[in-house]
Amino acid sequence: MYIYFDNSATTPIDPRVVEAMQPYFKEKFANPSSIHALGREIREDVEKARETVAKSIKAEPQEIIFTASGSESDNLAIKGVAYGLKHKGNHIITSKIEHKAVLETCKFLEKEGFEVTYLSVDKNGIIDIDELKKAIKKETILISVMLANNEIGTIQPIEEISKIAREHDVLVHTDAVQAMGKMEVDVNKLGVHLLTFSGHKIYAPKGIGVLYVDERVKEFMVPVIHGGHHEYGLRAGTENVPYIIGLAKACEIIDNELESDIKKIKEVRDRFESRILNEIPETILNGHKEKRVCSISNITFKYIEGEALMVYANEVCCSTGSACTSDSVDASHVLYAIGVDPVDAHGALRFSFGRFNTLEEADKAVEIIKKSVEKLRMMSPLYNKK
Repeated sequence: MYIYFDNSATTPIDPRVVEAMQPYFKEKFANPSSIHALGREIREDVEKARETVAKSIKAEPQEIIFTASGSESDNLAIKGVAYGLKHKGNHIITSKIEHKAVLETCKFLEKEGFEVTYLSVDKNGIIDIDELKKAIKKETILISVMLANNEIGTIQPIEEISKIAREHDVLVHTDAVQAMGKMEVDVNKLGVHLLTFSGHKIYAPKGIGVLYVDERVKEFMVPVIHGGHHEYGLRAGTENVPYIIGLAKACEIIDNELESDIKKIKEVRDRFESRILNEIPETILNGHKEKRVCSISNITFKYIEGEALMVYANEVCCSTGSACTSDSVDASHVLYAIGVDPVDAHGALRFSFGRFNTLEEADKAVEIIKKSVEKLRMMSPLYNKK
């Protein structure tokens, strides 16, 4: 049996979500855009789901756009605003530790004539507010900074960023994919104009995402996918009804169980993390110890390769960084940005915990990892030279 500590890559689907989706694979199959009775019934269900999703982040239903993923939502947010406000300015601000869905979109826009400023972060992964203030200029149209980092879990001061942005009439987008279900996500408190999250990180299926768009911003955004007038004209394509229903159920569960989920997940993470750091020499926690989501623990095991440790401790499912960059042989851009030594960065693993993990799993995983680290260090030329 595997011990699954890779919930930041994807979560298992909650059985309650599966149950809610089932009818929409069978008798409730109609297209919600059809005007016959069954189509109208399905449309009503989709709009009820939209209300549930909106409620979970304190938004209005008409501000919720359903997409196919967090990456698509990020693309729509950034490109949609960039093209929609090109007449006003061409400058975007982001950070060096964003998810690739944001960084690669910004790089694409640079080729389109936009200017992008990439903010640096401190050793804990938090942006410098003074650097942000200096970066804003009259051509700035958008600031995109993630709420919680996907590799080290660090939480950014989005409320403060939004306050500064509004003083300069600049829009704010935040990628909340790793925050949703691990902390309160309230678009009004955050003060953002656009916010992204994804179903498969909150115990719903892969293939469904959300973009919150402030009602006033929708008016000038440019769609990325062209076609019909679905999703208020911002995302063409027949809605993925079963997955929308599943996402809504997942959001309903978060509304009811967020506090207990955070307490349980943090307890498992802290047990695992404290034992690793105390019982295995030469281990280092990457990122902020306190200002992070409850689910992520990124640890460097000095003198060994993280990938080798994953092979030796293969019963423990974890990752060397973001799942979206797992094909790359380069060490994490996030760890480089926070100043981790390049050699140590290759020895880092991300463990991410979820609703269904237990303390027993944490203890078992520690024992497996301890034995694996010991074996690998015996073979490591770096360890034997120290």
